[in-house]
Amino acid sequence: MRELEWAYPLRWDEVKEVSTDVLILGGGIAGCWAAIAAAKKGLKTILVEKGATIRSGAGGSGCDHWESAATNPCSRVTPEELTMAMIKDHNGYNNGISHYIECREGYDRLLDLERMGGKIRDTENEFVGAEFRDEKTQFLFSYDYENRFTLRVWGTTFKPALYKECKRLGVEIYDRVMATSLITDVNKQQTKVLGATGVNGRTGQFFVFKSKATILCMARPTRIWLFSLGLPGISEFRPLQCMGDGHAMAWKAGVEFTMMEKSLRGQWSGERSYPPYGTGNTHNTWYACSMVDADGKEIPWIDRDGNILKSVSQRYRPSPGQKFFLKGGGESEFPLYEYQGPDTLPIENLLQNGYKLPFYADLPSMPLHERNVIWNVMVAQEGKSRIPIFQRYKEAGFNPEKDLLQSYGEGWTSASFLPRERQLFGIPGGIVNDWNLKTNLEGLYAAGDQLFASDCNGHAAATGYYAGRHAADYAIQTSQSNLNDQQVEFERRRVKSLTNKSEGIGWKEFNLAITRIMQNYCGEIKSRELLNIGLKLLENLETIEVPKLYVRNPHELIRSLEVINILINAKLIINSCLVRKASSKHLHFIRSDYPEMDPIEWHKFITVKLENNKNNKVKVGALPIDYYSSLKENYEIYNEDYIKKRII
Repeated sequence: MRELEWAYPLRWDEVKEVSTDVLILGGGIAGCWAAIAAAKKGLKTILVEKGATIRSGAGGSGCDHWESAATNPCSRVTPEELTMAMIKDHNGYNNGISHYIECREGYDRLLDLERMGGKIRDTENEFVGAEFRDEKTQFLFSYDYENRFTLRVWGTTFKPALYKECKRLGVEIYDRVMATSLITDVNKQQTKVLGATGVNGRTGQFFVFKSKATILCMARPTRIWLFSLGLPGISEFRPLQCMGDGHAMAWKAGVEFTMMEKSLRGQWSGERSYPPYGTGNTHNTWYACSMVDADGKEIPWIDRDGNILKSVSQRYRPSPGQKFFLKGGGESEFPLYEYQGPDTLPIENLLQNGYKLPFYADLPSMPLHERNVIWNVMVAQEGKSRIPIFQRYKEAGFNPEKDLLQSYGEGWTSASFLPRERQLFGIPGGIVNDWNLKTNLEGLYAAGDQLFASDCNGHAAATGYYAGRHAADYAIQTSQSNLNDQQVEFERRRVKSLTNKSEGIGWKEFNLAITRIMQNYCGEIKSRELLNIGLKLLENLETIEVPKLYVRNPHELIRSLEVINILINAKLIINSCLVRKASSKHLHFIRSDYPEMDPIEWHKFITVKLENNKNNKVKVGALPIDYYSSLKENYEIYNEDYIKKRII
């Protein structure tokens, strides 16, 4: 069959150099907010995005709730209370700094979004009289109706509004450009980041970005354990191209990571999966839908103490003696603050008690406002469900006033995942940060999914804006350094080498090989022997098979560079697993050679980083579980100017 002609001009040998004050890598939610913050400081700001910024990133297509608006006028929970609840829910394995920023500034970002044109209120008065609506502010609340710190929002309006604001502020946006490496000044005692390189996914043109400050705002790693050759688009819950480029770049440059040993059994997507939020369930978007069995018998909701909730309204209110509860995005499997929905009850117990499969989500039995807000707001605004669920089901004739939605898989979940099929889901590992959201490298900051224990849209927005203004302050006080031409040329040749072959291995087959190694040697149960075999096999892939990767056009070049990054992230994960010599319940981490669960001496963050000047040796460190210290005090020390401006 004749190969189609490439639609864009090929510029394999062209190099473009660009200088800026602040460089943002990744144009998702965090990246746009970082760019807006830096540009507001009057600095030249460049944003580099692999896709199209107007809709790119894990949150680009929408979100249904904003879980961190603790300072909104209706909230009965303080930022300190909410952050500490998040931390305790994960036995300390959480990012106290970034989540306090989220809780302290999340509502500020919502108000900013509204000024930009995003929709955050029930301005059409569709839900007047609903118990989740505040009549004065027109806010709609989700999950905990009594404490009101989580808002239902029209998240499909957010990304276009952010893009428009970036353009208005003069942010220079490089769409369709994949960042490939960080440029560092290795001659300094503490490595300094001087910029980054990139390649255009349509023309193959190579870019060199010089900067005074750089912010990593790219996605968390995916496609590590799960990948489908035939259906690559559903390989993970998040978009295919959101797969951890920033983690790989940072690891190679010597950035410090933590909690990368944590992985959960697969929950969403994957080759055998149904569309997320497309089957009967009570999770996040569908909270707190009623569930029934095959005979229409309702399955009970229970509170944290095991008491059956007798009304729909009770599902949204704390139980006696409980001030508030958590729900929505990043919640733990071991909740201290959360209600137990029907789908948390063991299937075997339900069957023994006379319930019959299949089970269904029962929207028709829900109160009118509850039914409408779940289907017409939550499902319609959540990015993963707006088109494939809300729009397609509607076109197929689904009517939430009459129809039940069947639950598949193991009775509740969207697919039957094997223990070895894992994901970096919930509150995963990532880059270690200080109170400026700075990494251990001078001039390099991180936000959103690049940070360890990252979360959802509100977390990305708050940390993005925060990192943007702190990086801008640093850029104002520093000068631009000359780049190491040899380092830049080495990266250009590495990228170009993939285009110099007429045959070889395709990127899909390479990705599949990585997932097989990770499933077999870094699955649910780990040991030193298994992990070392897996690491050796990944190193063999790197030395023997990477040179065989074959690309025919810039699109395949981007996909091939991605799978090389997936390989690097897989090695990072295995190295992290090797150094935690204890099992941990909250990290979902089991080592057969260290079976003791959560010994006190291992209740800490284990850190890893690559020492490039020492033959790529992995340096291991540790941080106290509460290394962030006093939340309110430290935040106010580092953000005096911001606090003053918000008061004014």
